[in-house]
Amino acid sequence: MPVTEPAEAARVGSIYTLILPVPTPAAPRPQAIPFPILFEDRDLIVLDKPAGLVVHPAPGNRDGTLVNALLAHCGPGFTGIGAEKRPGIVHRLDKDTSGVMVVAKTQLANDVLTAAFATRAMERSYTALCWGLPNPVSGEIEGAIGRDKRDRKRMAVVSHGGKAALTRYSVMRAYGTSVALVACRLATGRTHQIRVHLSARGHPIVGDPAYLRRIPATAKALPEAVRGALLDFPRQALHAASLGFSHPRTGAALRFETPPPADMAALIGLLDGNLTGD
Repeated sequence: MPVTEPAEAARVGSIYTLILPVPTPAAPRPQAIPFPILFEDRDLIVLDKPAGLVVHPAPGNRDGTLVNALLAHCGPGFTGIGAEKRPGIVHRLDKDTSGVMVVAKTQLANDVLTAAFATRAMERSYTALCWGLPNPVSGEIEGAIGRDKRDRKRMAVVSHGGKAALTRYSVMRAYGTSVALVACRLATGRTHQIRVHLSARGHPIVGDPAYLRRIPATAKALPEAVRGALLDFPRQALHAASLGFSHPRTGAALRFETPPPADMAALIGLLDGNLTGD
């Protein structure tokens, strides 16, 4: 009978047992996962992605994703993109970012929407709660974004390499100098762009697990209950608030807007109820 030995005991003549993982399907499988639909026709679906929902299957998230949900929603008659019966994910939101997304159902929609994103012909705005008060209260943050050399799971503003990135921001409400509710518009669409740019300016997003590494100094000035709620918020307080584009088939102007979800709205309400939002 084969005997499994620790690596340090390896020697000539040793016999090892290799346990193979259970094979998984090469293509995502449909799963009945509810998600809010804002608009749908034969070409596309516009949805309000809940926080916590992964967009596309990947290692560690093989199923239970938005793609699985879309496949179930579209049903067996779904045409799909290219030679596959799959939705066209023309842009993504991070797992814990909520808000408006558009997904292509046909090859035409996929091609036109992908080109619109590439040429920056789409209007995208986000709402974020960040630590501190950006100065000036409106402006631009520009800086190429690439992999963080110290942590490959993070992105960073880099001086060499990376891809050009530009974020336009405006403070909607300031809670003293401790926290700000900020509107951000993307001129480019890099991985973690808003999270990286705000963090690089010293204003990481509340609850951000990747770019908020220590308790901000501005937290000390807050009432204990408010400070605790902000520090304990379990995800980045970032919401894709609006999305505007031309319909890929008709050319009609479409624009969709959603408010922050319940958890982020409650946090904003707590700030409004305890601090002055200027």
